[in-house]
Amino acid sequence: MEKRNLPNATAVLVLGIMSILTCCCYGIVGLIFGAVALFLAQKDLKLYNAEPELYLNYSNLKIGRTLAIIGISLSAIYLIITIYMYLVIGEAGMLEMMENLQLKMEQQQMNN
Repeated sequence: MEKRNLPNATAVLVLGIMSILTCCCYGIVGLIFGAVALFLAQKDLKLYNAEPELYLNYSNLKIGRTLAIIGISLSAIYLIITIYMYLVIGEAGMLEMMENLQLKMEQQQMNN
């Protein structure tokens, strides 16, 4: 029988990469991409485990699943830090901190 690709392996890989790249979007976007990647990976793992000799791109699936787990971890950490900062500092404190950071960056640009 002819070997074929797992149906969602490329999507899992792309979503795993996107979960890492978007982990700094308050953590929520990265969590969503990572969760979808893990769901699709689980479906393909069942297919692969049933008949491993039929499929070619199992390595893409493994890499995508690993990236999704890393993306979920980073997103969860970022989300927890963001919630903590809002609870401790508050929204006004966060805005003030960002304004101070922006002023420092502008001063550094003027000095260069």
